[in-house]
Amino acid sequence: MKSTFTRPLAIGAAATLVFALSACGNDNPTGSEAPAGNDSGKTASEAPKSDDAAKVTGTLAGAGASSQKAAIAAWKAGFESANSGAQVEYDPVGSGSGVKKFLAKEVAFAGSDEVLKEKDQAAAKERCGADAIHLPVYISPIAVVFNLDGVQSLNLSAANVAKIFAGQITKWNDPAIVAENDGVNLPDLAITPVHRADGSGTTYNFTEWLHAAAPDVWTNEAGKKWPLEGTNGEKTQGVVDLVKNGKGSIGYVDDSAATGLGKANIKGSGDAYVAISADAAAKTLDESELAGASANDLAYKINRTPKAADAYPIILVSYDVVCTKYPAEEGNLVKAFVKYETSKEGQEAAAGAAGSAPISDGLRDKINTALDSITVE
Repeated sequence: MKSTFTRPLAIGAAATLVFALSACGNDNPTGSEAPAGNDSGKTASEAPKSDDAAKVTGTLAGAGASSQKAAIAAWKAGFESANSGAQVEYDPVGSGSGVKKFLAKEVAFAGSDEVLKEKDQAAAKERCGADAIHLPVYISPIAVVFNLDGVQSLNLSAANVAKIFAGQITKWNDPAIVAENDGVNLPDLAITPVHRADGSGTTYNFTEWLHAAAPDVWTNEAGKKWPLEGTNGEKTQGVVDLVKNGKGSIGYVDDSAATGLGKANIKGSGDAYVAISADAAAKTLDESELAGASANDLAYKINRTPKAADAYPIILVSYDVVCTKYPAEEGNLVKAFVKYETSKEGQEAAAGAAGSAPISDGLRDKINTALDSITVE
């Protein structure tokens, strides 16, 4: 089932609000709107307004993908503004740790950049007393970032990215890189690949792309844990810090965290190199399929080798993993918060704060149907 995206709207103010970390380990906020589990009298694709949506109260705890950090900041501010009696606590510990916290009932939902494995789905069903489902809330390109004096943009094919991270290309002036970057002054400098130390959905998506797009070079299967030795940093910020502080370094991070670093244009299906953008990421998702376990489980099988010449192929879809049955207060909070995240207002706030690609109206309809199916008791 294909999904089409609208062009993201810039919400400059969204990125400026402050989001203090809670005891659970929150990030930073922006946005504004209040949703409810059911939006009476409106179509599913319409964003509910704070003055006509039921208010919720209480504290909602989530944990997981650090890629969502800037977007969560926007959602937290907007949701709490519209629901004065509600508080959102989100710990950006990474997808793997977030899923563990969810399975241990430490949080009500997990943010994950990877679809749950079969064993985790079984554990989630036991934890929930019902099925768990994936609801896409954040779609973003992954940037290949680097630190080279005087160079802000490079062209790289999938094969050369794979060779760099596999340790087969070790100098920036290697003939394979020079051949893709005519006129760029590339130094005789060692390349230092930087990867995530923690279990990461960003790593899973990046290695899945490497294996699909350059299978002769990157023979490792996709995984949350980096399969090779080397320089590593904890969470997204750890990778960013190591690349910023290390001349010749290269890494991979959610594009929202790539400010101030050089970024690679990735060779597409033709001869062109595609610059990273929300629009180019959306074109890759256009060629991807929904492949969840049920009609309300909205997990994607991402096409890692899209045919569109202007599609940026290294993307992640970050989900809220939620139960389909909750105690009343917790369930009402989960349904209301996810409805806000995926509303037009919430998606625009995330686009302004994180440069993400807003979800389509059609996907929003499916998410709202899934939210309506969640039972609270």
